[in-house]
Amino acid sequence: MLWPSVLTALLFGLGTALPLVIGAAVGLRWKLPPRVLAALMAFGAGTLIAAASNELFKPAFDEVGAGLAGAALVGGALIYVVADHLLENRLGPSALGWALLLGVVLDGVPENLALGVTLDAGEGGLVLLVAIAVGNVPEAVSGAARMRDQHGMHRMRVFALWAFTAVVLVAVTVAGTALGRSISPSGIAVIQAFAGGATIAVLADSLMPEAYRSGGWWVGIATALGFLVAFMLGG
Repeated sequence: MLWPSVLTALLFGLGTALPLVIGAAVGLRWKLPPRVLAALMAFGAGTLIAAASNELFKPAFDEVGAGLAGAALVGGALIYVVADHLLENRLGPSALGWALLLGVVLDGVPENLALGVTLDAGEGGLVLLVAIAVGNVPEAVSGAARMRDQHGMHRMRVFALWAFTAVVLVAVTVAGTALGRSISPSGIAVIQAFAGGATIAVLADSLMPEAYRSGGWWVGIATALGFLVAFMLGG
């Protein structure tokens, strides 16, 4: 029946979205020590690396092959990179907060859509859920704080932006489950590969450089731990 699947998708969607709301609230209320935030960002990056390779790109590669999966992967990365570049040209060095929000949208929408479709297919999705949730926390903490500090935005407006994004991600997850049976396997594969590409671009352009700047060389350990946890969950 469709209803239990939709209910499961709603719970999984909330599992990915609530960290955004919590992270934004924390970033707006408190100023975390840079090394703590860096550790969270690095750990989240590690989980997203595992999810991008094992949960997103590999199934797409197996389904449609290197050509189409690779094109979708590069397309997802390209769209994020171009959008991020436009933000930097407009806002300069202070664009990171908006870049992190952009990353949540551009990789989060296809990720959550892929998560919903995966749930409809009965394939679990636990690793992808954990990776998205863990990655969303530091992005929201850092992004919300920077939008407040560097752009002078009112706290409630910043929180509303992140909360609205969270609602969108829940809706996308539920929609993925509801529409999963009408999407062809090749269509699902393209969505997964696109999400993988956007995720990789976010990691390379925003999340990992910021983690290294704030935490130094040792964040590599936190990244490896995040990858290990996500990989073991998928084992």
